[in-house]
Amino acid sequence: MQFSSKLLEEAVNEMAQLPGIGRRTALRLVLHMLKQPKSQTLQLTSALSKVREEINFCKSCHNISDKEICEICSNPNRNSEVICVVEDIRDVMAIENTSTFKGLYHVLGGKISPIDGIGPQDLKIQSLVDKVKSGSVKELIFAMSPTMEGDTTNFYIFRQIQDHDVAVSTIARGVAAGNELEYTDEITLGRSIQDRIPFEASLKS
Repeated sequence: MQFSSKLLEEAVNEMAQLPGIGRRTALRLVLHMLKQPKSQTLQLTSALSKVREEINFCKSCHNISDKEICEICSNPNRNSEVICVVEDIRDVMAIENTSTFKGLYHVLGGKISPIDGIGPQDLKIQSLVDKVKSGSVKELIFAMSPTMEGDTTNFYIFRQIQDHDVAVSTIARGVAAGNELEYTDEITLGRSIQDRIPFEASLKS
């Protein structure tokens, strides 16, 4: 792909690093922004800069937040004794869209995947175990994507907290095995949360 402008080429190269964006799509997006009013492009760059520089991660659940404690964790109407364990922020958003879960979340920041060099120490697992040990948690709901890595992560956490007085459940397998949680439709995901089963029972299936 030949460019008449080094500035254009640089912008396309940076845009093409985004997931799912090839160089042709990147070029189309950059050219589109050039056609827009300058103020609109500046608003976009300002918003991206603020996200990078000012975004926080909730000190309690590790969700993305504007403050030290996110709105979900600070909401007195949420059930703080029930924690839904998810992989990342997209899963929180997917479950929240179902309007069926009224507890809190714990965002691990990934899942155990030896092939990708991701071990338990790379995730927010210890802080979850500490919550359970504190005695403030009555139930953990594993809502990881039903993949081999998700199941491995669930089992590892279960082994860490199985000696403590906490109920452990997992979302019902209305979510097809191998699917990513964020792509599951809201009705199926909502029913999976409501019809969750004891985690130990899922090990036998």
